[in-house]
Amino acid sequence: MIGNRTSRRPRRARDGAEVLGPRLLRGYGFTVAGIAIGVAGLTALGGMSERIVRFIEGGDRFVLGQISVAGRGLGMGTGFTAGGLLPASAIRAIADVPGVAGVQPQVMLPLNPTTSQFMTLTQELVLGLDLSVPIPNRHYPTLPVRTGRFLSGGDRHVAVVGAAFASSRGLDVGARLTLEGETYEIVGVLDRTLTAPDRFVIVSIADARTQWVAKDPMLRTVLASGAVPVRAEDLNTGAAVGWRTGEDPDVVARRIAERVAGVNVQIPSELSRQLRASTVFFSALLTGIAALGLVIGGLSVANTIAAAVFERIRDFGVKRALGATDAQLGREVLTESLAVTLSGGVTGIVIAIALGRGIDLWISRGQQLFLFSARLLAGALIFAGLLGAVAALYATLRVVRLSPAEAIRRGA
Repeated sequence: MIGNRTSRRPRRARDGAEVLGPRLLRGYGFTVAGIAIGVAGLTALGGMSERIVRFIEGGDRFVLGQISVAGRGLGMGTGFTAGGLLPASAIRAIADVPGVAGVQPQVMLPLNPTTSQFMTLTQELVLGLDLSVPIPNRHYPTLPVRTGRFLSGGDRHVAVVGAAFASSRGLDVGARLTLEGETYEIVGVLDRTLTAPDRFVIVSIADARTQWVAKDPMLRTVLASGAVPVRAEDLNTGAAVGWRTGEDPDVVARRIAERVAGVNVQIPSELSRQLRASTVFFSALLTGIAALGLVIGGLSVANTIAAAVFERIRDFGVKRALGATDAQLGREVLTESLAVTLSGGVTGIVIAIALGRGIDLWISRGQQLFLFSARLLAGALIFAGLLGAVAALYATLRVVRLSPAEAIRRGA
């Protein structure tokens, strides 16, 4: 009897190895498809959550890297700083505040003030920078340029555009862009940051001031009347302020608010909380949907694998009757289950990526709703593999508890 068992085991192992390939192609087709659907849904929801998380993290780094100061009263109230008019005298006063390391005047304007920005991740903005002053943002001292170059001192009628802005309009280095009747040459395209700069048009502050006057009828009226003496250097919506090493940025921001009149100062930590609060609803919604998808996708994978094992209960009964041990059956089931699960998982990931990219192209304007990071894809594949293994082991334990005769009878 032992001799018979020994002589038959290699043949069964070889048979199993030979049957595994055709099974994956024929008998397990619906199983692979079912797993693929579950993993695709799970990965797509994870991609949406990952995009929101990355946007929040990027915005957080941006606002925590500088103190944003804006003028009060006059102006369009746009951008991060909700700025009005910040005159040159206020900028000089800010620079004299103890703890301040640098002040860069800026003009931030909506590209199209009449377009609603509801339900978009970021607004398309024109950002004018005083190129004579280094960017004081500690986390973004320079903006990464993918192609071309960044702006330099003395540049006029040239622009650097964000990755999403360029993608939405088919722009590249050397292309032309018309803003308020003026033509600008694109000299650089930024790397994708997955946060606000992706939708910026960055120009020199002189060009931005010209656009501001063209956009704002109230400002034109004030300048034409001469009622308020305004020079070109006074036309700033805000400023980015840096702090000295060892200083607490929140303390420096409060010091500016106390010592400089007529300005709105954003406390970095408070601005960070506001940013997170503004996205908390969507984050919670996507988290809930992702958790639901995790449960549904997990149950789908586990149920599909368990059902596939139970369908072969007669086959397992015959093998046990011929002398196969529980360990041999367990290895066979686990090997096949992992092969089927990983095949379905990879297929589901491919479907999710194709679906996400298709939706991103369909909504156009450079908007990106999905982010399929390496950690997300690896996590989805590992999750599917673990679920498949657990489901296969559970089903195998149920099968081996039956006698060979009972297993053959149930599978008949």
